[in-house]
Amino acid sequence: MERTDVKNNHTEEYSTGQIRCIEKSDPEYPQIMKQYSSMPAKLYVKGRLPDPKRRTVAVIGARMCSPYGRMQAFRYAKALSVAGVQIISGMALGIDSEGHKGALEGKMPTFAVLGSGVDVCYPKSNRKLYERILWENGGIISECPLGSGPVSWHFPARNRIISALSDAVLVVEAKENSGSLITAGFALEQGKMVYAIPGAVTDELSRGCHKLIYDGAGIAYCPEIMLEELGISMEKVTQNGEKNNLGLARDLNMVYSCLDLRPKNPDYIVRKTGFSPAQVSNCLVELTLRGLIRESGRHYYVKDS
Repeated sequence: MERTDVKNNHTEEYSTGQIRCIEKSDPEYPQIMKQYSSMPAKLYVKGRLPDPKRRTVAVIGARMCSPYGRMQAFRYAKALSVAGVQIISGMALGIDSEGHKGALEGKMPTFAVLGSGVDVCYPKSNRKLYERILWENGGIISECPLGSGPVSWHFPARNRIISALSDAVLVVEAKENSGSLITAGFALEQGKMVYAIPGAVTDELSRGCHKLIYDGAGIAYCPEIMLEELGISMEKVTQNGEKNNLGLARDLNMVYSCLDLRPKNPDYIVRKTGFSPAQVSNCLVELTLRGLIRESGRHYYVKDS
């Protein structure tokens, strides 16, 4: 059984990590949060806080997400993680969980801000993810006292911490009045970049994202655009082999990175990569032969999931 007592500025040993209570006056309290008046006076932290020297992106979205949204959350989080970006989310089911899993797959620590005490794993079904986040050098964060259960009003409140700790927020799928839009609203108030992944106009889970885009959020049509906005050179990442997990040559990797589950034609890839039509055509043939992509229609290509 885990202990539930903790003292300010004092570390106690727990069965799955250490819990600290960090006051706003403490040096360890995140500097990035101190500039906002609405931040909590205390943070409870199990494991680590995000490294302030590294870029951090929040990946958030619907609990009841679609397979498309689940795949995109994992894909974007992994790509950002491989490039050295820390991922933060709320460890909820659906998009949040996939964001954490993608980050872990990319070998960077990930951080969860809970709407309960850090010693209370919610949802309970995410116990393995909770423990893996800590095992992989990440952290569990909350303003709620130890032992606090999940209460409905805790979740909108915790969203302001997620946005405050982030350099940018990515909304993957969200209904028109979802909590993810609350997080995006906090991020905009804090002067952070907000991105949304577009979906089908008839899909209810895309309405929140489309509303954000209509209001001026960035269109996250590929992970690379976010990395460029964060000041991370994709060319340097690819050359260093930090992102090219498939072992592809640089030109093949760039073409492959332009594709997702929505069909793209060669003209689009020419514009994105700057390659000649002949070079793009050769790359598409090679990627098709390797089984990494497929032709979904005449001269339209998607990644082969």
